[in-house]
Amino acid sequence: MPGRVGVMRHTVEVSDSLPPRPVYGQPSPWLAQPQMNPFGTPPAPEPVMPWAKAILVTVVVFLVAGVVGGWAWQQFSPLAQYTVDEQGGALGEEQMTRVFGPDGTFTAIGFVAAFLLGGALFWWLRNYGPWSVAVVVLGACLGSGVSWGVGMLLGHDPLTERLEAAKPGDLVAAPLELHTWTPAAAWLVGAALAAAVIAATTWRAEPVATGSEPVASEGNPPVH
Repeated sequence: MPGRVGVMRHTVEVSDSLPPRPVYGQPSPWLAQPQMNPFGTPPAPEPVMPWAKAILVTVVVFLVAGVVGGWAWQQFSPLAQYTVDEQGGALGEEQMTRVFGPDGTFTAIGFVAAFLLGGALFWWLRNYGPWSVAVVVLGACLGSGVSWGVGMLLGHDPLTERLEAAKPGDLVAAPLELHTWTPAAAWLVGAALAAAVIAATTWRAEPVATGSEPVASEGNPPVH
């Protein structure tokens, strides 16, 4: 009998030193809890606005920019001056250098406006991926056409009628016009360049995934 009692006491002491069994449905204090934001997990993607809103905002922005650009083109373009005589109108050597002034002004206004606005819109629509480039470039083409149309509406006066109505010795300004369609592409080039610069900088700034994740250290306390 004394031997049996000693064995039973030994068994009870061993069982008391063991940790309690975990209850199913409750987290065990001995198990490491999952982290809310584990290392290496990419951040949640930003919400993407509907296509209709993105296209509408782009169209409105470049429409307003085209109107303002056309007005600025008509106001600040240097125009050549024809000197009227008995035979009609003629351009002097100094005035000949100003013939292509409207082309240069249209190019400068369009490139700057499209670069700034195109860059801002591309950054705003960057979640759309390559489609954002197409939206911005098409919007820039719209702005170029609107700018040309507004400028021609405000400043293109027929030259022949004004020369016939002028007197000898008068100066008659040349009509506001583009001599080639190359300046019209300045809007497209500016928007495309802005999108390319932003895409290159943001691509270099993004972290490169290595494909391996560090092993989480076990948080189990030592069992004595």
